[in-house]
Amino acid sequence: MLQGESNSITNQKAILLKYAEDNHFPNPQFYVDDGVSGTTFDREGFKAMMTDIENDKVGIVITKDLSRLGRDYLKTGELIEMTFPDYDVRYIAINDGVDTLKSENELMAFKNIFNDWYARDTSKKIRAVFKAKGQSGKPLSSPPYGYKKSEIDKNVWEIDEEAAEVVRKIFQLCIAGNGPTKIARILTEEGIPTPTAYAKSKGRNAGHPNAKLHRWGEQTIDHILEKAEYAGHTVNFRTRTKSYKNKKQIRNPKSEWAIFENTHEPIISQKDFDLVQELRKNKRRIQKCGELNPFSGMVYCADCGKKMYLCRSKSLNADQEHLKCSTYAGDKDACTAHFIRTDVLSEIVIRELNSVLAKVKDNEEAFVKSALEKSQADRSSELKKAAKTLSVSEKRIAELDRLFTRLYEDNVSGKISDERFKMMSAAYEDEQKKLRELVSELTVFMEKSQQKATETAQFIQVVRKYEEITKLTPEIMHELIEKIVVHAPDKSSGRRKQKIEIHFRFHVATSIAVADSMDYDKKRKAA
Repeated sequence: MLQGESNSITNQKAILLKYAEDNHFPNPQFYVDDGVSGTTFDREGFKAMMTDIENDKVGIVITKDLSRLGRDYLKTGELIEMTFPDYDVRYIAINDGVDTLKSENELMAFKNIFNDWYARDTSKKIRAVFKAKGQSGKPLSSPPYGYKKSEIDKNVWEIDEEAAEVVRKIFQLCIAGNGPTKIARILTEEGIPTPTAYAKSKGRNAGHPNAKLHRWGEQTIDHILEKAEYAGHTVNFRTRTKSYKNKKQIRNPKSEWAIFENTHEPIISQKDFDLVQELRKNKRRIQKCGELNPFSGMVYCADCGKKMYLCRSKSLNADQEHLKCSTYAGDKDACTAHFIRTDVLSEIVIRELNSVLAKVKDNEEAFVKSALEKSQADRSSELKKAAKTLSVSEKRIAELDRLFTRLYEDNVSGKISDERFKMMSAAYEDEQKKLRELVSELTVFMEKSQQKATETAQFIQVVRKYEEITKLTPEIMHELIEKIVVHAPDKSSGRRKQKIEIHFRFHVATSIAVADSMDYDKKRKAA
């Protein structure tokens, strides 16, 4: 790699300096934009030149040719024909024979257009190469923090162990229940260099020049936690630019991303990465007491299906803290006022979790069989319906292909008009497009259903981590439980009883429990 300015810039300087000396132009000053496209005028050297022009410090602007001033024919023409004359600035393009003092060059406008076309054509070719590379599974971006390019093959990423340890720490802090803001504060307090500071210390491209070097930001943590690259996958086409002139980046929807799995060594296991994404879907707030609520985002009202939120304050004792239906809180006519105390729910969940742990340890084979049977029972009707819909959809797609062929033949033979052909073919294509999308969704659904054995094995692997659960944490909740459904209380017996459904991850099991507040109050008083 060249150090300092490029050979092109060095050669241009030599040509311009000689021209200035030969024509006795005093006090030459160079304004340089090395490696920046001429399609944009958001260039540091160009902006510095315009500032000096506005301050009457420039009398003549000289470039090697018109394209060095810019490749946007509208802006370049405006500069030469309006802006420069307004400031009494003479413009010279040496190789194109342009000198605004001597005469107007009638071909100048055409040359500017050709320069613009050249930039457009070059951009198309670069985009085509870029697209082909991205679709082949090679990474289009630089390695993220935690990776570095291989010395042997620049398209291969290797783990940068020093930075990778920080990435692992960030994921573990998140799994432990810490949000991005707290993680950023912990890393800053521990004096861990930010990604920009670390890159600078290694002599690498340090990214944004205004990035903070000594303080981690919440957004940086966010970006790290969402990157599938840390699980060993390559993700291309996350962003695009508006055009070859406007380099502003636009984020593509996820449906347009190209994801290639297991392309490099992972820093984070797929299990931990998936767990973090699950945790972040249900973002939790640290309560004023400084504790995280393990139930946040996981408890639902059985009547309206909406989440229940925690009611906690300094004025409430621990046994008064409760979860309440969010719908009822906003509209008392939309749902009932049922709630459940967190101490009661915690005891039930811990009991049911330990019961599942015991079943797995006592007879793992029986648990797997039971989980598979439950899944089959839960999804049997859905799978039958999906299979039937899939078969019908595939037949209709094939039928539409035949109809379209017949329609085309009728149009060629003159049996139907071009207008009628366009209308009918558009309708067929639209129907076929929707059917193909449906087939794709159904195929994914059926494939996921067939992966049940693998999911059950993943659940058992997590269970093996725990001997006995005595306290709930966000990590335990999200690793083992899908959701908790709380029903309205039943007071018909004279006691307040409440049905609780605990749905375990991957649909391996569902526990039904009954909360009896009177029983829990007696236990607490006895304790």
